[in-house]
Amino acid sequence: MSENLEHSFVKQLQENQNIIHKICRLYTNGDDAHKDLFQEITIQLWKAFPKFRGDSKFSTWAYRVALNTAITLYRKTKRSINTIEFEGRQHFTHDIEYNYEEEEQIKLMYKAVYQLNDIEKALVFMYLEDKDYTEIAETLGISEVNARVKMNRIKGKLKKILNPLGI
Repeated sequence: MSENLEHSFVKQLQENQNIIHKICRLYTNGDDAHKDLFQEITIQLWKAFPKFRGDSKFSTWAYRVALNTAITLYRKTKRSINTIEFEGRQHFTHDIEYNYEEEEQIKLMYKAVYQLNDIEKALVFMYLEDKDYTEIAETLGISEVNARVKMNRIKGKLKKILNPLGI
């Protein structure tokens, strides 16, 4: 591969690596598994990068490759992925006035999201990232209408899970 292509890939990857980390967090249950999945996604992005035509934003394309890689590995192992409680993770906040109530709500939200299937997790993740339904549909390879319908059903599921908890 040319040096320009390599430089472009590294730059785009650095700018969008948080996308990959968030996906790894959704589909893994520890630092080692997170690192392994991150590495595998990076390899898949690198392999596919020469075919990236730029028809969509790099981030949209990276979402699709990363989610497909995570889901494929998840399905290949055909095992239940145990997740760590949110409170077990390090928090990198520097705000002195820390909002513990918000943190508790986030923990409960993650607990609810972990109960969803792999496609539903991806849809919720992108929805929470403020992606519009067009981009969600394109990334997941479904129609925009299907993305909206699935999201409405997921919202119903999450309400059933979270309402007894007072959220």
